[in-house]
Amino acid sequence: MAYVKLLDTATINKIAAGEVVERPASCVKELVENSIDAGASRIEIEIQNGGKALIRVTDNGAGMNREDAALAVKRHATSKLVKAADLQNISTLGFRGEALPTIAAVSKFTLQTRRADDELGTKIIIDGGKVQDTHEVGCNVGTTVLVEDLFFNTPARLKFLKATPTEANKINDFLVKLALSRPNIAFRFINGNRIALATPGNGNLTDTLSAIYGTELTDSLLTINHDESNLKLTGYVTKPNILKSYRSWQTFIVNGRIVENRTISKAVDEAYKSLIPKTGFPLAIVIIEVPQNSIDVNVHPQKIEIKFEDEGKIFKAVYYSVREAVEGKAKVFEGKVEAVEHDLTEVAAAPETPHFEQLNLIDEFQEPPPKKNSERKKKPQDDFDLEKVLTKLESRNTPPNQLGIRNEELGIGVKAAVKKSEPVKKSEPVEKPKLELEPIGQVARCYIVAQGGKNLYIVDQHAAHERILFDRLSGYAEKIPSQGLLIHLVMKFDSREAELIEKNSALFAELGFTLEPSGQNEFRLTAIPVDAADTDAENLFRGILAEIFNGVNDAEDIAKKIRQSVLATTACKAAIKAGQELNLQQMEILLKELSATAHPHTCPHGRPTIIKFSTGDLAKMFKRT
Repeated sequence: MAYVKLLDTATINKIAAGEVVERPASCVKELVENSIDAGASRIEIEIQNGGKALIRVTDNGAGMNREDAALAVKRHATSKLVKAADLQNISTLGFRGEALPTIAAVSKFTLQTRRADDELGTKIIIDGGKVQDTHEVGCNVGTTVLVEDLFFNTPARLKFLKATPTEANKINDFLVKLALSRPNIAFRFINGNRIALATPGNGNLTDTLSAIYGTELTDSLLTINHDESNLKLTGYVTKPNILKSYRSWQTFIVNGRIVENRTISKAVDEAYKSLIPKTGFPLAIVIIEVPQNSIDVNVHPQKIEIKFEDEGKIFKAVYYSVREAVEGKAKVFEGKVEAVEHDLTEVAAAPETPHFEQLNLIDEFQEPPPKKNSERKKKPQDDFDLEKVLTKLESRNTPPNQLGIRNEELGIGVKAAVKKSEPVKKSEPVEKPKLELEPIGQVARCYIVAQGGKNLYIVDQHAAHERILFDRLSGYAEKIPSQGLLIHLVMKFDSREAELIEKNSALFAELGFTLEPSGQNEFRLTAIPVDAADTDAENLFRGILAEIFNGVNDAEDIAKKIRQSVLATTACKAAIKAGQELNLQQMEILLKELSATAHPHTCPHGRPTIIKFSTGDLAKMFKRT
């Protein structure tokens, strides 16, 4: 009896669907790319319930006759390549012939299509991979694909889909990128009976950007341009003051295909290095044209990953183009660079060109450049006698919380005039601190050196303060107390962000934010969490918005899980930073408050706050044992 058997067609298609159609956004991607390959100039996409209940894609492309339509829903049937050698010069977005049959295998699928020369079109109905009906029908020129009850026959796949808003946002993000890659096509995206996206399709990329992000963005666009043998690069980036807290509004296009590529994204990051904060991402639309035989698009079933023949060449071209655009310099890839005028008020000098193979991520707590001696004021911990400090600490009986040092001096950002509300629910009292540390000094304006008993401790001041603030914020039962802003902050958003803000207004109120509409896709922020700094209010708010955008799977727990994630983000942004000098009293208060927390050894994100060196460890390091 043979144990090895051939799988039936239905099982094969379901397996393929797991690779090609990962989620509703994957389904939309495959269908819309087919419409583009068919020469459509208008494409309309409609979804219900994040694409899980319904996906409809309608185009005015070439359409198909009855024979081609019947073949199109069979595996590996394609008009886009004939032999293996054609893979070296693929100019279409699709080419495998897997999308339609695999989508039809895991949904209730309807295909309706007609060519301009045909009087009647063809309609094919498929249920879970089985063709139910094929007949002629009157319809417009082009193709309409209707996908209902996606993954109805694969419950395991359905179970792991995210919440409806998250899945809808994934589709929106893809369509935005696709619209930017094809400004000559008019896209219309309807999400739950609401128009979420509409582009003019006039071939003008700037007009497409305005339709998506608003006309205000146009004034901040900087053109990137690079042209050399076998490599042409165009596109736009924004000035360093136009940032979002997520990378999804960066679009990379290679030979008309939207791609994800670490080389390109890293080059953009390096070009903005030292110009923007670590948590922000500028808009970037990088359009690259290279010979088809110099790239490999057949890397992944979803065709979003790409390999370049010469990654280093691509990196340098993107890096120089973006950097010179941001700095307002004439585009010269090699040789001298001549400055030109533009209205950037402040730019940093161009760093030495990074070596592609040796790039490292920016250290989160990179020490700022030291001040010159003439600019630096002497601090109590700059030059101290270790023996005197130790004697002083040993003889001191006054607890840190009785020294009269306010929390403002730790850089929390609370105004002295604002009275904090008491938490409704306090954490369980701690009978005895888990750690009793006394500060000795500060190293690199980032780490506190302390002693506890016979042990030596090094404390990351940012991570420690982050833990303190997180536990304090978590102690509030419902609504986090707010502090009013003397000067209200007006913030602009795109349509997707504005919708998220409106839907989550109650959650923002619980987190201590008070805001009100002040115009189209515009909100006025009037109050922020009591422990947050108003100077960083917008970055904090946009960071929280990004957390909400990422979403969670369980709708019942979404508020709780987002709240925990947002509190961690709030604590991180409000905490004292690396590079801030502290005196001994401030360090003493910080260590005292840290010792009172439930989990003093890690920050809310899991990084260590304390490194301990016992006397035995020190003896080993000095080879005394």
